[in-house]
Amino acid sequence: MTLKYSFKTAISGLYANKSRSVLTILGIVIGITAIILITSIGQGAQSLILNQLQGMGSKTIIVIPGREPKGPSDVAQSLSDSLKEKDLTELKKRSNVPNLKQAMPILFGGETANYGGETYRLTIFGASEFLQDVLDVSINEGSFFTNEDIKSRADVVVIGLKVKDQLFGSSDAIGKKIKIKNRNFRVIGVLAPKGQVSLFNFDETAIVPYTTAQQYIFGIKYFHRFFIEADAEENIDRTVEDIKMTLRNSHGITDPSKDDFFVQTQVDLVSRLSIITDVLTLFLISVAAISLLVGGIGIMNIMLVSVTERTREIGLRKSLGATEKNILTQFLLEAVALTTTGGVIGIILGAILSFITSTILSKFVGLNWSFTFSPIAAIIGFGVAALVGLIFGIYPARKASQKSPIEALRYE
Repeated sequence: MTLKYSFKTAISGLYANKSRSVLTILGIVIGITAIILITSIGQGAQSLILNQLQGMGSKTIIVIPGREPKGPSDVAQSLSDSLKEKDLTELKKRSNVPNLKQAMPILFGGETANYGGETYRLTIFGASEFLQDVLDVSINEGSFFTNEDIKSRADVVVIGLKVKDQLFGSSDAIGKKIKIKNRNFRVIGVLAPKGQVSLFNFDETAIVPYTTAQQYIFGIKYFHRFFIEADAEENIDRTVEDIKMTLRNSHGITDPSKDDFFVQTQVDLVSRLSIITDVLTLFLISVAAISLLVGGIGIMNIMLVSVTERTREIGLRKSLGATEKNILTQFLLEAVALTTTGGVIGIILGAILSFITSTILSKFVGLNWSFTFSPIAAIIGFGVAALVGLIFGIYPARKASQKSPIEALRYE
């Protein structure tokens, strides 16, 4: 008996029990769909995060106060006030950090802005004009504040596009005053549409001179971050070491393990976040794979029932000359056909759900989310489905092939 004939016989057997076949492959469909969907979402999330980080510039170095967290219990250590004005002054000295191009302190936090009868909850950024270069933000209307505004602690503000729409609607915002923390700030600029950068949506922000934010909004004498730009990519590592040495000298630290700050580069962030997203995706895939195991066990049970129900058929075929190998091949092909069919349906369904999810996230949630479909995940999913059918189909197929033709024909 040829393999082609065995395959036709297997398909005929499955077609004769359509309802049972459909229910049998359901577990496989769910498992493969989940794997495709999780892989697509994982790749989309990774792409979104990495694009946002890369938008900060490859030469950007971030100094964060507190000890670097090594785990969830260490997060509180990063809430520190260790970055001060004197540190910024020392870092800007050419003798300390010769490859430093620009340095900017950052302050941020949530506040409420009011204009007329309108109120809007936004993110306040205290920064300098250097922010435009670091985060690639540009002005749509008006202008950015200057170094003179920083020195004089001017009550000026640049607002995001969404803030402008919420507070002013279609009317002009330039020159008008909004109230933040019971203080009036004159709007001098409106940002061009930017969207999400790192953890912040710049369409929902208000940017003020860092000196103004420090004194009038947050009321603190320290900074939340230092953003530093190296003069060239090849000098980043050297600049990082110079920054560490300068801050240690400024803070009187002789033991590096006692650092009350840590330094991150874009390469560090991209690498760490790639590892985190990869591990999370693999974890979720492993959870989804449990449904494949359940589906495989279901197929084995259904095939055992099928063997019992078709005992007389097996006896008749053997009496007409079918060998144990023929019977084994037929039932094994039935199991593999079930799982591979479920695999194909799961891949198609997973791709459709991934596309729908990416559309919702991009159009309705406002994220710059792109649809991604991994051919490798589809190939692996199809291969795993076939392997599940092969593994869980061997025992029922072997049991069918070993039935005695005489006993099988007597079976009622």
